[in-house]
Amino acid sequence: MTSKILCATDGTENSAHAVELAGRLAAVLGATLSICAVNVAHGGVRGPLVYKWEDDEVKTILDAAAGTARKAGAGKVEELALRSREAASAIVQYAEENGFDHIVVGTGDKRGVSRLVLGSVASDVASRAHCSVTVAR
Repeated sequence: MTSKILCATDGTENSAHAVELAGRLAAVLGATLSICAVNVAHGGVRGPLVYKWEDDEVKTILDAAAGTARKAGAGKVEELALRSREAASAIVQYAEENGFDHIVVGTGDKRGVSRLVLGSVASDVASRAHCSVTVAR
C-alpha cells in the first residue's frame, strides 16, 4: 500500500503535470505527499560552489507546487528543499532514507542528441529507485 509519495519539481510545466498527478494519487490513496525541489550545485573544486536557484526561488517553486497539489486533492503536503550535485541521486537517496514507497517525476520531450547531452532525471530516478516510480507526461 502506498502511504508516502515523493514528487520532484523544478517549476517547469512538465513537473507541474507530475505535481498534479501526485496530488490526485495522494488524495485517492490517503497518502502523505512530499514535494521536493533539488537545487543542483555547480562548480566547487577550484571555484565557488554555485547553486542553480537562490533560496527565495526554491521557496517560490515549492509553494506553487504545493498549491497545485492541494487543488488536485492532496491533504497533507510537505515541502522539501534538497541540495545536491545531481538531481536524480538526491531524489532516490532521500526517498530511500525516509521510507517513501512511491516517487512521481515529470519528463519533457527529450529525444536524440538532447537526450544524450542533457540526460534525463526521470529515467535515472526510474532506473535507480528502490520503490515504484510514476513518470508523468
